[in-house]
Amino acid sequence: MKKNILIILICLSLTSLSFSSIIKITVAAPIHPITSEYICSAIDRADTENAELLIISLNTPGGLDTSMREIIEKILSSKTPVAAYVSPSGARSASAGFFIGIACDFFIMAPGTNTGAAHPVGISITGQSMDETMKDKVTNDAAAYIKSLAEKRGRNIKMAEDAVRKSLSYTEKEALEGGLIDLVAKNEEEIINFLDGKTIQRFDESQETLNLQNKQIIDFPMSARQKFLLTISNPNLAYLLLMLGLLGLYFEFSNPGAILPGVLGGISILLAIFSFQILPINYVGLILILLAIGLFILEIKIQSYGILSLGGIASMLIGSIMLINAPIPELKPSLKFIIPVVIGISLVFIFLITIAIRAQLQKTQTGQEGLIGETGITQTILNPEGKVFVHGELWKAEAAEKIPKGTYVKVIEVKQNLKIKVTKVKS
Repeated sequence: MKKNILIILICLSLTSLSFSSIIKITVAAPIHPITSEYICSAIDRADTENAELLIISLNTPGGLDTSMREIIEKILSSKTPVAAYVSPSGARSASAGFFIGIACDFFIMAPGTNTGAAHPVGISITGQSMDETMKDKVTNDAAAYIKSLAEKRGRNIKMAEDAVRKSLSYTEKEALEGGLIDLVAKNEEEIINFLDGKTIQRFDESQETLNLQNKQIIDFPMSARQKFLLTISNPNLAYLLLMLGLLGLYFEFSNPGAILPGVLGGISILLAIFSFQILPINYVGLILILLAIGLFILEIKIQSYGILSLGGIASMLIGSIMLINAPIPELKPSLKFIIPVVIGISLVFIFLITIAIRAQLQKTQTGQEGLIGETGITQTILNPEGKVFVHGELWKAEAAEKIPKGTYVKVIEVKQNLKIKVTKVKS
């Protein structure tokens, strides 16, 4: 009996080993905390399932240094060999993507792709470029990092360093001929055929032979949560959420009880704040946008003949441009997107301000103050007192002169004891 159980366990073990697979993920986005989480979770799954290989289909313009280093640390400690595959044709693996490709066990490119352009872009907290000393420090650090990775992986150190220091970019043919990548492949099948049976040296200098024939390629997509976070991490959407949120809250505070603008504005602000945890925010830009809202509100209290409104528009435009402090354009709101949004939001604010100012300047329609200037008709002779029908009501009235019954009069004052003072309307 024990012998049979042992045989069954051995068969199950062999069966599970025979079904070891190749896991593939697709990263077609900038490198930031969400893509970092996705890649790291894929490596964890590959290690847990004893996968033979993890293929990262990579198409990225680059991204954040912190997220890039998290990914590289995970790749270097992975039990599963990792292949970066720049694809499809027309894709690129630039900047942070170049570092990730160099760090992988295999760096492969599809025809018609390019990689490199990895010079670090240094931006200070105010959104201004760093001084030359700081630029040199950042560049030297990045160059040392790429040289270390290239040397350990047996890649062309000079080409790797030039991609950082000189911001050079290489086609797939140049990268292959220079010893920067391992293969140019049209699809995953060519990758498997090339790597099958190959003995590789891992980053920890251990040896491993790949057995990839008849292994199933399993796609590992992003989770619903990661897809949602990736969507709202789009800088254009994050910026739009912020502006709509501020507009909604402004409308709610200006018109208490409207409810819907406040609810939508609050949700938009919270989503924008979450997006800003993913994107590198310049808080000077955020303060300028809030200052713009303050200037719009002040326009209601202080009639500056449009000067405060113009200042608000300028502050909002400058703040919007400075808002996201990112190293690559793909992580910043597009100027073509910012300008229409700023103009649209500013026009809405100015429209609301105009309505508020008109309401303040409008003559009072109710109460005693609303009677002043109203026209009525005498119901009795005013000598000097009598009755006047005005504003749909009968009032006690007095006049400085004798006024016959049936004469049109105008209210010039509301006196105590619900009495009004009138004067004859001149024809």
